[in-house]
Amino acid sequence: QVQLVESGGGLVQAGGSLRLACAASRSIFSINAMAWYCQAPGKQRELVATISSGGSTNYADSVKGRFTISRDNAKKTVYLQMNNLKAEDTAVYYCNVIVGSVASWGQGTQVTVSS
Repeated sequence: QVQLVESGGGLVQAGGSLRLACAASRSIFSINAMAWYCQAPGKQRELVATISSGGSTNYADSVKGRFTISRDNAKKTVYLQMNNLKAEDTAVYYCNVIVGSVASWGQGTQVTVSS
């Protein structure tokens, strides 16, 4: 199992930016799918963005053009650059990886966007 630790959340005004980081406890070189999810109060956790081992990315429609997911295999870290933040982006953001049939989650980092 992979331990994941998210960081970079905080309070920001609408239109601002944040960069989230997810540090893994082991090499991520061979891990194909890595992802960021978010969960707003009273809502289900939903997929924000994914990145493959080859660098292919996918985004939820609500964040396309504003968020960018990337990975640095040497640093065992996945990032989520969040630009032009909106109040509706307020949520706890979680990092996720699947190795074999085992899904691992971080503890989450709070992002709060004030309007």
